Amino acid sequence: MNLSWMAWTPTTAVFFVTIALMLVGMTIWQIAAPSEERVGVLRIPTTPGDRLFLTLLGAAYIHLAWLGLVGPELWWALGISVLYGLAVFRWV
Repeated sequence: MNLSWMAWTPTTAVFFVTIALMLVGMTIWQIAAPSEERVGVLRIPTTPGDRLFLTLLGAAYIHLAWLGLVGPELWWALGISVLYGLAVFRWV
């Protein structure tokens, strides 16, 4: 398989492996201890998997906005994304 179309750097590999591990972890968590849907600030029922999806989507938008408005130094965007993720899992 020719994967030369993408810049497969160690950072890219860590990113995709982390996402895969998060999905596997959430799957194992739901199998081991199924959770009930919860209604939070959005006033819609969400599961932990839904909240993970919202966190990943929000983090992507935070990073894209940071790149467009501030520049390529993404450590602050990462910190904001982690805080956003914690808030989603707590209140959504």
